[in-house]
Amino acid sequence: MTKSKIVIGTRGSKLALWQSNHIKEILEDKFDIEVELKRIKTQGDKILDVPLAKVGGKGLFVKELEVALTNKDTDIAVHSMKDVPTDLPSGLHIAAMTKRVDPRDVLISKTKATLMELPQNTRIGTSSLRRQSQIRNVRPDFQIVDVRGNLETRLRKMDEDQFDAIILAAAGVDRMGYTENITERLSPGISLSAVGQGAIGIEARIEDKEINDMLAALNHQETFNAVSAERTMMRRLEGGCQVPIGALGVTNNGTLGLSGIVASLDGKTLLRDKIEGPSSVPRALGLKLAERLLDMGAGDILKEVRAQVEDQ
Repeated sequence: MTKSKIVIGTRGSKLALWQSNHIKEILEDKFDIEVELKRIKTQGDKILDVPLAKVGGKGLFVKELEVALTNKDTDIAVHSMKDVPTDLPSGLHIAAMTKRVDPRDVLISKTKATLMELPQNTRIGTSSLRRQSQIRNVRPDFQIVDVRGNLETRLRKMDEDQFDAIILAAAGVDRMGYTENITERLSPGISLSAVGQGAIGIEARIEDKEINDMLAALNHQETFNAVSAERTMMRRLEGGCQVPIGALGVTNNGTLGLSGIVASLDGKTLLRDKIEGPSSVPRALGLKLAERLLDMGAGDILKEVRAQVEDQ
């Protein structure tokens, strides 16, 4: 091994640092090498008062990390896969994903009432169009309150009565030690996950063979296949901006089951489909499911959603 140190580019949030330190510990344990964290502030960390759909969507959380990687200021970048756009900069790739944890959304309510127990006109905090659409589909009476910021900020806003309940990713809540606050883990039938939710991805330069060889030892292939299928589906449907799309791949004995949804902003129209096939061809499965959803009318729904977001 020629490298004496690996530099990880990471956001500075508590969750991002937890994830990067997790990868740091694995690398140090497996390869007896020094690993340093380099904190990088992204646009998504700076712009907290505007909905993501209005300011560029998911790429806001990774762009600066990718610039540092391309410029060789860092060796790898650690991401929540749900924040990673489907199109990566030239010369970069997702080299590995660690084993996925709970991909579901969770509800935290002040009264400990579950989603269907909450009273009429409950104020629900979430910035995700995917969550908003699916929740409106089952509870159109709810008032949706857009909320940004880290986990602690969102929980504080709920304590300040800005809203009555909040929907978050189970992975972040569990990793930050707030599991006891969870009122309900929402079933995929009510709120299908964001693409890549619950998975940590490690981005690297394609040309950096030594780094890629090391990261191969960290890769969990079932997770990689499942998320690859989800990302292929989203890429075919979405084209890069934030829209109400959900997907979840689950592997079992060499078979990959892939579920997907596309919804209108008001939740009145929600298309849902699922396919199964060999886990060895995840991208083919993702493309097939996307085409089936398009045949059901997903293209028209997404075109309307994009127009509505631009007008807001």
